Amino acid sequence: MKKTDWRQKVRARIKRAGAANFPILSYRAPNFRGADKAAVLLRDLPLWKRARVIKFDSDPPQLPLRRAALRENKVIYLTVPKLSGERCFIELDPERLGRRILRVASLAGAMKLGRFVTPQEVKPVDLVICGSVAVTREGARLGPGGGYSDIAYALLRAAGKVREYTPVLTTVHPLQIVDDELPMQVHDVPVDFIVTPAQVVAVPSVYTRPSGLIWGLLSEQRIAEIPLLRSRRRSAPGTTP
Repeated sequence: MKKTDWRQKVRARIKRAGAANFPILSYRAPNFRGADKAAVLLRDLPLWKRARVIKFDSDPPQLPLRRAALRENKVIYLTVPKLSGERCFIELDPERLGRRILRVASLAGAMKLGRFVTPQEVKPVDLVICGSVAVTREGARLGPGGGYSDIAYALLRAAGKVREYTPVLTTVHPLQIVDDELPMQVHDVPVDFIVTPAQVVAVPSVYTRPSGLIWGLLSEQRIAEIPLLRSRRRSAPGTTP
């Protein structure tokens, strides 16, 4: 099946099971029941306890984790929606935000009170936590669509802020774990840990993660709509997307 088919299948499965929480947004990772319990399990991992800087997607299921990270004085980064600016990451630093930290864990709060930074201004990232529509126990991940999470990862890899072995984690409902193969391309970012409300699954390193932007897979339309890609294309005229 194609990626769009998998997204529809998994979303329908969650809806039929009554496992979805409000808000149900077709352009976000499913907001599943038990996301708060999955967050508790993930926060018990040594990887989390050691991390000082975490890159998040802004999907609803990871909101409990973003709030917890800020309470624990961790610096977090969110991606500006659709990477719509050369300062395409939002830095949320509890020391700078003070009492406002719980107001900025949501995307709306982050957009209002966070600091917009370029990839080069991002602090070295200890963990990447992403939202997912579907995953496999081999580490394949299917995001909400659009590819912005993968491009954000590639930008941080190219800037040296995310390393090859920086752990990538996701929280999902068990119904989002599929037994069939998911379509994975070379620009897709696999996960190292899958956390459900009841268990932590460490997955094998089956897939190679991208080390930066793969221009040959970026359409002219995608380059045109993302300011940072446009500027990098202009600064490297010999690059063929």
